[in-house]
Parts: sequence; structure tokens; C-alpha cells
Amino acid sequence: MNILLLSDVYFPRINGVSTSIQTLRRELLAAGHEVTLVVPDYGTHAQEAGVVRVRGRSLSFDPEDRLMDLSGLNRSLEALPGRFDVVHVHTPFLAHFAGLRYARRHAVALVETYHTLFTEYFYHYLPILPRAWLSALARAISRRQCNRVDAVIAPSGPMRQALLDYGVNTRIEVIPTGLLPESFIQGNGAGFRHAHGIPPDRPMLLFVGRVAFEKNIGFLLSMLAVLVRSHPDACLVIAGEGPAERDLHREVRRLGLTEHVRFVGYLDRQRELPDCYRAADVFVFASRTETQGLVLLEAMAQGTPVVALAEMGTRDVLAEGEGCRIAPDDPNAFAAIVAALLDDAEAHRRLSAAAVTYAQSWRSERMAARVVSLYTDQARAGKRPA
Repeated sequence: MNILLLSDVYFPRINGVSTSIQTLRRELLAAGHEVTLVVPDYGTHAQEAGVVRVRGRSLSFDPEDRLMDLSGLNRSLEALPGRFDVVHVHTPFLAHFAGLRYARRHAVALVETYHTLFTEYFYHYLPILPRAWLSALARAISRRQCNRVDAVIAPSGPMRQALLDYGVNTRIEVIPTGLLPESFIQGNGAGFRHAHGIPPDRPMLLFVGRVAFEKNIGFLLSMLAVLVRSHPDACLVIAGEGPAERDLHREVRRLGLTEHVRFVGYLDRQRELPDCYRAADVFVFASRTETQGLVLLEAMAQGTPVVALAEMGTRDVLAEGEGCRIAPDDPNAFAAIVAALLDDAEAHRRLSAAAVTYAQSWRSERMAARVVSLYTDQARAGKRPA
């Protein structure tokens, strides 16, 4: 098939959407499909075959992102050679509108992945407006956009149910991203600890992800404040960057955790991140709005047990005892589970082994095959009337 992928975000912008697109594109190419990806130009990338970059401007409230020029985006799409079998949009901003316009003009089936729970996301970035208004607005926008495409991919069952609750009546398929084969290549945990001055026997907790308000990292800091009472040498490594960083540094100081928290920024996915996962004793996660939770699986693929809340998309990923412990939404109870795992070497070993086995069932080639099956169905059915 000849496939057009569109997104308002992609590498070097690091987040789950970029990772999901990169993984899908790689598997589609490996399966012999033709793939063109149209994404923003960040001005720091090397040219890559099959990737079209569109210039734009940075956003004042989130300077890591780029807002593509809509007319330039439309011109770039119309200049693409050949005919596509399907258009797959990954974000609900300008990429959605340009993708919808292109698909309708060229009578091509349109698929869209709904990656983000925007009912929670909006509030953190527009707090001057009432939360209920923003939630209603996000639901209305999501409903309208999803109902104008031919099929929607939700990365988890709870995300699919949320869309149904919004009033989406388009076909919705639950297809997670999955893990690339190299996710299972054992990282150098000892090397990571040495590079960051973390002693081999120091209990290390890890969070990987965008350092954003919706990730609920403040909960993890509260949990850590409890944990250090029984494990005074415990530390939490936060790998990522984002708009909540300044507030979290302030909270670290307020809780007296300066010696217990390390912010290490973004890590290279191929070299540094596997080492970081492998170095940790426990991966901790508290997001209540995650649509998938791919980092949980990445940690498990490295044999690192997970302790996490089971909310939204993480409910599909987590299975108690299968490489993880599901914790209550309470810092004290969460800390108790982490402490028990740190204190019981045999339980930790069993959970580590189970984590690797469980992660194997989430390989990306299986998930990409399901996406291609959906593409084929929609290409045969033809586009929805405008």
C-alpha cells in the first residue's frame, strides 16, 4: 500500500506520539509498504527519505512544539507525487484539517489515531477558563473531528470507551503501538548508574516521559517523601523535559527531596534510555490520563518491575503480577508497595522475569499488521461522503 502519515508533532520533539509514529512507520516500511510522513520542521533535523518537513512557528506556551503554516502544509501535500491508498492523521490540529481536506479532494480513505485525552490536557495549559468548559469543549471538538474521518484508532480500550461516551459513531479500533525488537536488547544499567553517580546498591526509582502537569509527577514526589522514611537512600530519576519542570523543582525543594531526585533530561532512545530502564530497581508511574503507557512496556522489556496506578490506558497495559504491581491512588499505599518490592529480592526477581515475558506479547510488528488490516478495509470501502 501507499500510505500518507500526517502529524503536528514528530522527532526531534520527544513524546509518546512521536514514538508511536516512528514505530508504525518503521514497521510499515519493513513490511514493504510505501510511506510518506509529513510533519513540522524544527530546524534541527537531518533530511530523511520519505519525510516532508513543513515550516512553522514556535508556541509561546510550549516552545518545544511547532505550529505548521496551514497554507504551506496544504501546498506540500498537493505537491506529493503518486496516489495514496490511505491517509493516516495522528494529531487533531492543523494535520487533521489538512489531512481531511486532502483525503476528500482525492477520494482517499482517512484514518485518525486519537493519542491524547484532551479533556484533561487542556486544563493544565488554559487554567484561566473553568475546567468544566474546557472539558466540554474538548469533547465537542473530539466528537466532531472523529465523526468526520472514516475510522479511528484508539490506543486502549478505555480510550475507545471515552470516545464512545463523547458521541463518536465512527468505527473505532483499539490498536496499541507496541515495542520494537531492540526494546528487548539488554541495556547497561551499571554504566548508567556510574555515569550519573548513582551507587550500585542505591535503590533507584524511575519515571520516563514528558515532564508535564498531566503526568501527575507531583504524586510521585509525595510518594517518595513517604518512602525515604523507611529507605533514606532511595532516589527517583526523572528522564524527560517539559513545561512542569520548574514547578517540580520547586516541589522537590519544598518536600526536602533535593538529594533524592535527579532530573536527567531527555535520553537518546537507542543508546541511553535502555540503560536507564535497566539501571532502575522499580519503574513508577502515576498518570491518570495516559491513553496507552508505552513506557511501562519499555521498562518491562528491560526487566524492570513496574508499580503504577491503573488509570485510563494503563489499565489495558497492566496486569497484576505480570511484571507489575498495581497501586492505589494514595501516596502512602503506593510507597508501601514500592518498599515491599525493594525489601524482597526474590519477589523482585520473579516480577522482573515476568515483566520481560509479558512485554514480548506487545511487539510492534503484530500491532502494525492490525493497522494495515484496518487500512485495507477502509481502502476497499472507500471514503466517507464529505
